[in-house]
Amino acid sequence: MAGRKPRYSKEEFARMGDHWYETQIRQKVEAGNHGKIVAIDIETGTYEVADEILDASQRLFKRIPEAQPWIVRIGHRAVHSFGARSLRNPG
Repeated sequence: MAGRKPRYSKEEFARMGDHWYETQIRQKVEAGNHGKIVAIDIETGTYEVADEILDASQRLFKRIPEAQPWIVRIGHRAVHSFGARSLRNPG
């Protein structure tokens, strides 16, 4: 089985994914789904919502085997975060 290959530059991929999310999907999924994952096919705008990246992606690939998925966490700027959550001085 051949692996999936990206068909767009990283910049174009991000632009298309963000466009779909901000103009067509965000208003449909935000209420009641804070923190969940959205996997969006950047070519069609088809999307799946799930608690985990793998679940959302697998559902999307089941619907569109050649999907180019862009992933976003609802209500966050990034899917994952790293480092300290707070840098406030406790004293």
